[in-house]
Amino acid sequence: MKKRRKYRFPWRRGNRFELLVDGREFYSAMVESILAARHYVLLEMYLFESGQVADRFIDALIAARNRGVQVYVLLDAFGSLYLRRRDRVQLVAAGVQLAFYNPLHPLRWHRNLFRNHRKLLLVDGTVAYTGGAGITDQFDPDLEPGRYWHEMMVAVRGPCVADWQELFAESWERWVKLPPEGIEPAVPETEAAGELGRVVVHGHAVFPSEIMRSYLRHIARSRSRVWLATAYFVPPWKLRRALRRAGNRDIDVRLLLPGPHSDHPVLRHMGSRYYERLLRNGVRIFEYQPRFIHAKVLLCDTWLSIGSSNSDRWNYRWNLEANQELQDAAMAGRVQELFEEDFAHSSEFDYEHWRRRSRLRRLREWFWGKVVLLLAWFSNRKNHRGGPPEDS
Repeated sequence: MKKRRKYRFPWRRGNRFELLVDGREFYSAMVESILAARHYVLLEMYLFESGQVADRFIDALIAARNRGVQVYVLLDAFGSLYLRRRDRVQLVAAGVQLAFYNPLHPLRWHRNLFRNHRKLLLVDGTVAYTGGAGITDQFDPDLEPGRYWHEMMVAVRGPCVADWQELFAESWERWVKLPPEGIEPAVPETEAAGELGRVVVHGHAVFPSEIMRSYLRHIARSRSRVWLATAYFVPPWKLRRALRRAGNRDIDVRLLLPGPHSDHPVLRHMGSRYYERLLRNGVRIFEYQPRFIHAKVLLCDTWLSIGSSNSDRWNYRWNLEANQELQDAAMAGRVQELFEEDFAHSSEFDYEHWRRRSRLRRLREWFWGKVVLLLAWFSNRKNHRGGPPEDS
């Protein structure tokens, strides 16, 4: 019997990675790449909402198509609910190939929960952008000063781009039932002094999750630090156990989590029910204060994972996800600086402080903790009855 590979894609040498922080940086770079496209543009996105940022991307995509560039856009049907009909019509009229993952249907019940949460822009087989951002005004500091969502993206050049392109083509073909036409296989240049990288995925047919498996492996092997930033922290028990064990080994374990600003405030109460035991086992917990932190980053020593995947249990139950991993001391140092800057703008809880939290906060934890258990029961029951949409 042929042995099953643990990971879809291997580690690849010769990549070049660039970290892009907040919407002003990554939106500008992404739009510039689309405007410079000569052959094809592939966009796979969960959140795509009409607004000024969406207008910039739509204009750039249409301009590319008018130059004869092949443009394929795969959006999640739920995440793009607020993309206006006129914007959809405008894209299709220009010749953009537009498809929606798992359209909502009132008779499909729990199957509506299966979503494509990946974020990817790929241009001409030479550059790919991934991370946690969507196409929405909420990430743009110029449009939402003081309230914009704090986020990180990474630009990828090198052999890993071919893996991202294969992943997009697979998602497109499984849903649309036709392969994307006019798209040449990516043959990105390899840099002799480039960095080591790997694309890891989670999908409805990938069990257990490659992303979670890699998280657990690197946390267990960490020697100095484990720093995790996530927008939603309702972690599965294996991740909680790994973090506690690392804390008990005197590893510098820190969590950077949303504070008072979030698009889903109840998830803060769901996740905070785990704080006490984590704190008791040496895990440091920071809640970011200025704005909503939407980043999804794990830094273990000099290994880094950044992408679409949050550290919540539903992420690994219902969503398509993909992260870019890399092993590079210079990039790790850059991410360390960003973490330290964010820690300085966060409130840290220590164990004794947390034990003195208010009764109201305890009540909220208790109530939402019961909701978590109910949802977990519902998820397990439904997953036994049926899997994801057959075209996913």
